[in-house]
Amino acid sequence: MPIIQQSTYKRPKWLFNGHLETIYPALFRKVDFQKPERERISTPDGDFLDLDWYKNHKPKLVLISHGLEGNSSRPYIMGMVREFVQNGFDALAWNYRGCGDELNNKPIFYHSGATYDLDTVISHALKSYEEIYLVGFSLGGNLTLKYLGEKKNSLPQIKKAVAISVPLDLGKSCDKISSGENILYSKRFLSTLKEKVVRKSMLFPEEITPQKLEKVKTLRDFDDVFTGPLHGFQDAQEYYEVNSSLQFLDQIEVPALVLNAINDPFLSDTCFPYSLAKKLETVFFEFPKHGGHVGFSSGGNEKSYYSERRAVEFITHDL
Repeated sequence: MPIIQQSTYKRPKWLFNGHLETIYPALFRKVDFQKPERERISTPDGDFLDLDWYKNHKPKLVLISHGLEGNSSRPYIMGMVREFVQNGFDALAWNYRGCGDELNNKPIFYHSGATYDLDTVISHALKSYEEIYLVGFSLGGNLTLKYLGEKKNSLPQIKKAVAISVPLDLGKSCDKISSGENILYSKRFLSTLKEKVVRKSMLFPEEITPQKLEKVKTLRDFDDVFTGPLHGFQDAQEYYEVNSSLQFLDQIEVPALVLNAINDPFLSDTCFPYSLAKKLETVFFEFPKHGGHVGFSSGGNEKSYYSERRAVEFITHDL
């Protein structure tokens, strides 16, 4: 489909660059909403995933996937949950392995292409719902799009999807977030990732060697030393090449919206595939000038954000 030319998003005047648009919601947004029903399910390999349900006995479910080092209670997740529940959906926000309240039971963590865990959650949800919609943020957006490309039309219960602030090209986006003024973001992610490595090395000393952290200066280093090899890839480059959702877009057969802000400090130029967009029939692209990374703020704590209203609009309206 052609790119959606006219995005209606307008940022607050005081959020005057992509960094402010990224940082303000992450630090200051608060979303008060109903408490979830927590459920723990088992994975086929003997691990577990923690799910947060918001059930109002509606026939339609939106399943929401968080970003790198996020979890099911982050404000951007809660804002999306609230918007969909208030528009007649049940909602499910899930935690990747090691992102809930406890470390997971296996040496592996989560990663940008771990669609096997998303498949486990969807299979569980299909026991109760026949109509499912997917929403993913950042890493969760990449996961969502890759999953749709892999499944094609094999799950007719999945009707539509929205992916927000998506690093479609994992390698180049990883390098961008680790360069120049963006390096502060990567250092923040690295601090929590390194902490998990230390904690997990106590449980799995043979598989995880914390001494290797001395080599890790960037996110690419972390993926080269830990994420890639731990999950069966030779190195970071193979991990990026295999799991970047950019290569799966032309295989997606359900309507999907990619919402990426041009001033997103996390995204490389390859995350705005203008030429490819014109060739695709089911994937829509909206590239607002502003929005930052997982931003799209309305300016106030309790107001719904543009990304939330846009996701509901895309999912509930006929194309």
